[in-house]
Amino acid sequence: MKPLLLKVSADPAHSFSVRHDVSPDINNRWHCHPELELIYFIKGGGTQFIGDSIKQFEDGDMVLVGSNLPHYWRFDDMYFNNGSGQVPVDTIVVHFCENFWGDQFLQLPENKLIKVLLERSKRGLQITGETKKKVAGILADMLNTDGAERIIMLLKALNTIAGSSPLNYLTSIGFKYDHNESESDRLNNIYEYSVRNFRKKIYLEEIADIAGVSANSFCRYFKSKTRKTYSQFVIEIKVGYACKLLIENKLNIKQLCYDSGFNNFSTFHKHFKQVTGKSPLMYQKEFTKKT
Repeated sequence: MKPLLLKVSADPAHSFSVRHDVSPDINNRWHCHPELELIYFIKGGGTQFIGDSIKQFEDGDMVLVGSNLPHYWRFDDMYFNNGSGQVPVDTIVVHFCENFWGDQFLQLPENKLIKVLLERSKRGLQITGETKKKVAGILADMLNTDGAERIIMLLKALNTIAGSSPLNYLTSIGFKYDHNESESDRLNNIYEYSVRNFRKKIYLEEIADIAGVSANSFCRYFKSKTRKTYSQFVIEIKVGYACKLLIENKLNIKQLCYDSGFNNFSTFHKHFKQVTGKSPLMYQKEFTKKT
């Protein structure tokens, strides 16, 4: 299952790209690119796939994605409603090559922390806390800045992230990937179908048909490419959605158990703790305490 290799273009007047997106379907598929990506979701939420990591993203999230690390932000359906009830999306995205400032720049001793940061970004990094607030302000200013000041701001943002502790990795240390384009549609179809249908039972023959392979081959194929079984993949989508409902605090825990696609509370509780390391109630209490 290989991500689509995308070409990220910067205009001739700039050495890297900064853009303000208000559409949920910009590169809305499983993809990768040589450029690193720093993305800030001012408004918008859904399911985040980065390497072998699956979690919910929401308003205020910020992520640094390393070079050629496959990723996909699948916005929730409410952001695609073309009627008057459509919910707005608002993101700032920066794309830059590791050596756009020259081959020797990162070799300078003053840039050691940034060099380490860019290496660590190959596993994907979640930016949180005060660091996120500082970087969010820099990104907002960068949209309206030009010339050398623009490069200085990117350097300042990366230096701020590099000096923060701890760094929150998103993918497992053993995750491997390639960027052959030939099978990008297959994984994209699997992800899209799974996100749309995780609340019901998805049969093996059903998802194998979506992938365009036989039922006998699908499980082996999926695990060889993702390092996890398809059932574990779906459980992580369900738990991620349950986390979102817990944070929103609109349903009691038993109600959100069934709304997340689990058939009984004991199964929900077991899988939730396996994925998050916490019980649903503890997860909710810790989030409430932080906010």
